[in-house]
Amino acid sequence: MIYIKLFLTAVFWGGTFIAGRILAQEVEPWSGSFLRFLVASACMFPLVRHFEGRLQPLQGRQFFLVFLSGMTGVLLYNVFFLKGMQTVQAGRASVIVASNPVLIALFAALLFRGERLTPLKALGVALSVAGAVYVITRGSPGEILQGAIGRGELLIFGCVASWVSYSLIGKIVMRDVLPVSAVTYACLIGSAGLLPPALVEGMAGNLGSYSLSAWLSIVYLGFFGTCLGFIWYYEGIKEIGPSKAGVFINVVPISAVIMSFFLLGETIDASLLTGGALVLAGIYLTNRPADSA
Repeated sequence: MIYIKLFLTAVFWGGTFIAGRILAQEVEPWSGSFLRFLVASACMFPLVRHFEGRLQPLQGRQFFLVFLSGMTGVLLYNVFFLKGMQTVQAGRASVIVASNPVLIALFAALLFRGERLTPLKALGVALSVAGAVYVITRGSPGEILQGAIGRGELLIFGCVASWVSYSLIGKIVMRDVLPVSAVTYACLIGSAGLLPPALVEGMAGNLGSYSLSAWLSIVYLGFFGTCLGFIWYYEGIKEIGPSKAGVFINVVPISAVIMSFFLLGETIDASLLTGGALVLAGIYLTNRPADSA
């Protein structure tokens, strides 16, 4: 059952690139991120009551770790996300973010016992990073040396760094914090951090001017992209570990590219296909079962 949940989570997250692209064209990034997690926080409380009875009380160390998860997986990730989506196409951004699983596997091997990085996995890491670089530079990796990478692509790569941190922190959090409580705390902490800059952006005065498509995007991001997605992903981390749970992220770019083609009319060029193939090959090698290596 957890594998079905992780697959659906990846499909939902593929849709977040479509919703994020729509939202970023109209709503400022701090405001859009806050409203997303305001919706998510409101949805989380009935889920906590249903799954866990009440919001689990936290002790000092637990609160510190949950605070870090809120700062990385909520605040930093979503500001990078919406700022990047102002200029980066949904399909391209999703392929960059698809490098998450191999980097999670790499750092999990470095930080946690039992997460071994074999030569084959190391090759997978290299392929996936190469693919992400190929997509970021639109097929011209030499641009890295010339400092010509687009700001939007760099912001989307900031999403990767934030999510890797969130996933690794989540492995520690899940040792003694229930998953729905952990996600709820992360949403609340992240929302609190997003509110002041959102108000500075003028969110309070702009609420009445947002279109229906913007509000639908906010609701989609808040409920499907956050509530269900975060809970099921955290459950996956708890049951099968961060590396195996992270592999389902390879479904995200596939669903995002398909949806962006049909819903947003985005083009699919050679650099996107080549980079995407490298990323997926790296994901496969990194998460290949040990007995088949």
